[in-house]
Amino acid sequence: MDVLKKVPVREQDPKLRATNFEEVCLGYNEEEAREEASRCIQCKNPKCVNGCPVSINIPGFIKEVEEGNIEEAAKVIAKSSALPAVCGRVCPQESQCEGQCIRGIKGEPVSIGKLERFVADWSREHGIVPEAPEKTNGKKVAVIGSGPSGLTCAGDLAKLGYEVTIFEALHEPGGVLTYGIPEFRLPKDGVVQPEIDNVRKLGVEIETNVIVGKSVTIDELLDEEGFQAVFIGSGAGLPMFMGIPGENANGVFSANEYLTRSNLMKAFRDDYDTPIVAGKRVAVVGGGNVAMDAARTALRLGAEVHVVYRRSEAELPARAEEVHHAKEEGIIFDLLSNPTEILTDEKGWVSGMKCIRMELGEPDASGRRRPVEVEGSEFVIDVDTVIMSLGTSPNPLISNTTKGLDINKRKCIIAEESTGKTSKEGVYAGGDAVTGAATVILAMEAGRAGARGIDEYLSAME
Repeated sequence: MDVLKKVPVREQDPKLRATNFEEVCLGYNEEEAREEASRCIQCKNPKCVNGCPVSINIPGFIKEVEEGNIEEAAKVIAKSSALPAVCGRVCPQESQCEGQCIRGIKGEPVSIGKLERFVADWSREHGIVPEAPEKTNGKKVAVIGSGPSGLTCAGDLAKLGYEVTIFEALHEPGGVLTYGIPEFRLPKDGVVQPEIDNVRKLGVEIETNVIVGKSVTIDELLDEEGFQAVFIGSGAGLPMFMGIPGENANGVFSANEYLTRSNLMKAFRDDYDTPIVAGKRVAVVGGGNVAMDAARTALRLGAEVHVVYRRSEAELPARAEEVHHAKEEGIIFDLLSNPTEILTDEKGWVSGMKCIRMELGEPDASGRRRPVEVEGSEFVIDVDTVIMSLGTSPNPLISNTTKGLDINKRKCIIAEESTGKTSKEGVYAGGDAVTGAATVILAMEAGRAGARGIDEYLSAME
């Protein structure tokens, strides 16, 4: 064994997986996991823990894996994370825990994410479930949204003895885990539902089809329903568009809608009749993880897919693993290109997309080089479907119906980072509703902060 190299992880063959929605990455078996765990040098000052937004004791759980104590490893992770099978699959480990791994200085970092996934999957297969507290403290907390921040906040509060009810607007819990991330990256029945069930086993109740701001307001939850605190983890579900001519044409989707139809409403399955425009030639505009998810979904529905992004490959915000998988599957990258108009036929359907070539100028405020149009370089991509993946912002419904809840100019709720405290007493918030669209693990970190803030607030009232 070469200790400088990761134990390779098995994956579905690219040609085969491009035709199905089964999981791409197959993960480690126990022998592979123990071998990979043996590469961890158990640093005295583990930088990987600092790189993890929820501060999992990474050397601790890896040591247990190396020794074959998988149930103990699961207990170590459970102290910090309620969603290990999800995080092991979708966290950007390369820029967080693994990015700080000392092993990575001279060789490849330890595959922390794949080990976390192995432990979580082993626990599920062996029926290991979290223990609910023996008794509750009688205090009721409402959590709005059942995505990563809401589930994490609810799980942490339940462990402390609070009676927690999650209110979810859609008919299935899970938030972005259920409607945003495709089956081939995050299986719903096999991974997401069991993690949600584990939160329920802590005593958390989940009510679906409740739109807070319409079905019930935050003031009603606090004043009439007997909740003593509220955590808002409602995410950022409002898609952004470019504002270019032709954007209202038939055949233009937001990535949000496209992925929701496929993931939550099962449009990818032949036995469901959810309508989705499969498209023969699809352009996905954007370069983040959501763009990769939309592109790889369209490919599996039978399209030739182009990713159109205005910067170069070095600036793509998507995880390197996602870009690598997309290329292996045959997705075409039209980089340094920006759409200027969507062309339509006489019936109002997309018939093409006019773009202009870009070059990179000086760095902007984000530190990335600013794309500048190259004069006279217009060209047309022949497509029949366009998916806009340009980011999302929070839906203003909650802020519009809650007096005294301050938001910033991006319509995000203003909340303290360390506690989730908002301008309204008893109301806490975290995740994409506060930051705008970000990662699952950062939303979980905000959920943990909100749980701490609520616990401090309600403990001080005794």
